Amino acid sequence: MIKYKLSCKNCSEDFDSWFASSKEFEKLKKLKFINCPNCKSFKIDKSLMSPSIISKKIKSNNSDTKKHLEIKNKLKDYKNFIKNNFEYVGDNFTYEARSIYYNNKKRDKGIYGNASAEDIKELSEEGIETETIPWLTDNEN
Repeated sequence: MIKYKLSCKNCSEDFDSWFASSKEFEKLKKLKFINCPNCKSFKIDKSLMSPSIISKKIKSNNSDTKKHLEIKNKLKDYKNFIKNNFEYVGDNFTYEARSIYYNNKKRDKGIYGNASAEDIKELSEEGIETETIPWLTDNEN
C-alpha cells in the first residue's frame, strides 16, 4: 500500500489517499475514479510524501509514558499471578482444555498455555471459555 498526498488543480485542496500501487493510482485517475472531496474535480495530481519512520523510542508526553508503564506493569502482575496459580501446559493447551471440558477431568489448578487464534475460535464454538491476554516476554519486563 502506498499513501499519496493528492492536490486538486481546481481548488488547491490537499488530501491523502491510499493505493495498492502507483500503477493503481494511475489506472484509477485515468478512469476518473479519483476526485476532489471539496469541489469534485477530477483534476488531481499526486505529490511526494516522506515515509513515516517509527522510532523505538517513545516520543510522547510524560502522561502517555506514565500510562504506558502502568499498563505494562499491570500485564506483568497478571503474568506473575497466572504463573503462580495456574499450570502451564504449553502447546497442549487446546487438548487439555477439551479434556477438562468433555471428560470432567479435575485439576488442582487452572491451565494456561499456547493456542492459535483458530484453536481459540474452535474452543469458543464448542462452548469452552478461554481468555487471551498479551504475554510480555521476560526481556520486555
